[in-house]
Amino acid sequence: MPHPLRPDRPGLRQFDLIAFDWDGTLFDSTAIITRCIQNAVRDVGGAVPSERDAAFVIGMSLTQALAHAAPDVPSERYPELGARYQHHYLAHQNDLSLFDGVLAMLEDLKLRQHWLTVATGKSRRGLDEAMQAAALKGLFDGSRTADETAGKPQPRMLQELMREFGVAPARTLMIGDTTHDLQMALNAGCPSVGVSYGAHEPDAFHVLNPRYVAHSVRDLHDWLLANA
Repeated sequence: MPHPLRPDRPGLRQFDLIAFDWDGTLFDSTAIITRCIQNAVRDVGGAVPSERDAAFVIGMSLTQALAHAAPDVPSERYPELGARYQHHYLAHQNDLSLFDGVLAMLEDLKLRQHWLTVATGKSRRGLDEAMQAAALKGLFDGSRTADETAGKPQPRMLQELMREFGVAPARTLMIGDTTHDLQMALNAGCPSVGVSYGAHEPDAFHVLNPRYVAHSVRDLHDWLLANA
């Protein structure tokens, strides 16, 4: 069943549903994830990827990301590779934090009665734990993770969220820090906004036609208040 319409005047909004990527967009985790990928590959004897190559896979599902980052590691060792990544990540998960200004931005958007959601390459367990640690319960209306749908840039996460809320692609905005996020939006027929402070270099964003590229959370906050 579609969610009921918001009680305000929806015509004043450009977008009813806003979907955020998590790592590198809301959560300041890019550097730690990159090091965890490098350490996991090293642990299983693979050729350690560069920081740029390790950061590139952020946003993909875990298995897909590790396979891409460690092409010389045989597939039968992927479970071990994934376990080593989880080991390193769990040792540092409490080091992660929201980017400055994220809570204020989400609260302002909530007051304007946008539906706020998350579409992430994280696992369901990982996202739930991160949301608890960040005291974000209640701010998000829905979420989808790679392990319960499909990894980016496949559009299934966004498609399921749009169906859940009864929102058309044109009224849905995807916000992310990687080309995977922006390509997923294109694949789902949705507009997007990129952020330049996460995992991918923003020079690669323009061919994916984002409405805007924000260079800080404050910049993103201001654009959303003016244009969303």
